[in-house]
Amino acid sequence: MDGGAETRPEPAILGQRRESPPPLLRERHGLQETTALPIPGEILAEIFLRLPTPTDLIRASAACVSFRRVATGGSFLRRFRKLHTPPFLGFLERERKLFHPAAPPHPSAPGASAAALVADFSFSFLPAPASDWLVQDTRDGRVLLDRAPQHDLENRYEVVFPELVVCDPLHRRYLLLPPIPPHLTATVLRPVWIKRHRYCETFLAPAAGDEEVSAAEEMSFSVVWMAHCSDKLSAFAFSSTTGQWRSISSQSWSDLLPGLQWLKGMALFSWRQYAYGCFYWVTDWRELLLVLDTRRMEVSIAEPPPEAIGLAGVDIAFVEAGEGRPGMFVRPSYRNDLKYSVRQHNCGSSGQWQFQRTISLDFDFLVMGSEGRHLFLFQWGSPTRDASCFSLDVETFQLERVFVSDSCRPSGHTYSNFPPSLLSTPRISTGVEEGVEEMLEQGCAASSSA
Repeated sequence: MDGGAETRPEPAILGQRRESPPPLLRERHGLQETTALPIPGEILAEIFLRLPTPTDLIRASAACVSFRRVATGGSFLRRFRKLHTPPFLGFLERERKLFHPAAPPHPSAPGASAAALVADFSFSFLPAPASDWLVQDTRDGRVLLDRAPQHDLENRYEVVFPELVVCDPLHRRYLLLPPIPPHLTATVLRPVWIKRHRYCETFLAPAAGDEEVSAAEEMSFSVVWMAHCSDKLSAFAFSSTTGQWRSISSQSWSDLLPGLQWLKGMALFSWRQYAYGCFYWVTDWRELLLVLDTRRMEVSIAEPPPEAIGLAGVDIAFVEAGEGRPGMFVRPSYRNDLKYSVRQHNCGSSGQWQFQRTISLDFDFLVMGSEGRHLFLFQWGSPTRDASCFSLDVETFQLERVFVSDSCRPSGHTYSNFPPSLLSTPRISTGVEEGVEEMLEQGCAASSSA
């Protein structure tokens, strides 16, 4: 017996060879000893589509190779982007090219901070001199900039047909657009001044929204050039798919506005807004809206809600109210109230506005703009506080501080994006003659995964 030195095999390991691992180690590795059936990719895709944010998708894709394969697939990403709006990150100023990221406790603060560190919002990667480029618009992570033609710098203060470039500041890639061809520019007669040093307006139109479009078409975009001429509205569109410009509107003012005597020398519509594939321009003295439907590239005239009629100097902003219906905020001059109405039909000249509510705020503000369902308000600074930006969600009507910055101006462009680590790395052409390839699949927002 030798004082109990005799050893007996544990019942749990009877029949096992002496070199078998102890029970505890085997229990810890029990999952590796069994064969689990893999989850089919189509089921994983349905699960991932139900994740609430792009951040959650990034974390899920980091779990294993099979998860990442599904999460980075082109068809899946197209479905995911249709269900999840790119997160708002901050504001980008036009001339100073300063980026003001969302700050804590705003939900987008981690991703906005990362974007501010990684992206080049000074656009130093653009054709020199980079300082000449001015930000004109932002959409889907892309930025549109323009500058006076380098061959005609003597007339840089009276620009009608500027040089245009679309870029991705996160990955420092750009696409230099070709000039508008002469047979189109020849139709533009006597354009009127629209904004500082510009006799035209340029902006980005959204990507295609058809469920069945190809990957290349889904990542496509358009750039619109528009001018108010003395007798008509002229507009052209550049397609990243074809790499060409085409005319989309040369309608006379008498056709668009029957019975109206055109006021020569001034732009009739201004303050461009966007919601659900349509751009809107407003004018308070004539009480009308100019509407550009980018899905059909058609221009029409519509009426604003009664709350906007007859109010001189009003602030107006469009939002996406849900179910394809645009919403409109109206802030009368010298008042801290916002009147909110929703249109019952999307785009076009038909449809009735329905008043929803009046929102009263306890501070002076300016309307900065909108992004999706969010309205952005700017509160001026004072000797005791810095200027601030607030967002108002039309689903909850909750007011949330976006950032505090005394250097921000209330005329910035909203910047939204998906996280770059969520997407694969496609290519981009820097010359139209080589064919326009896919812009970077956009990204940046949610706090990036570890």
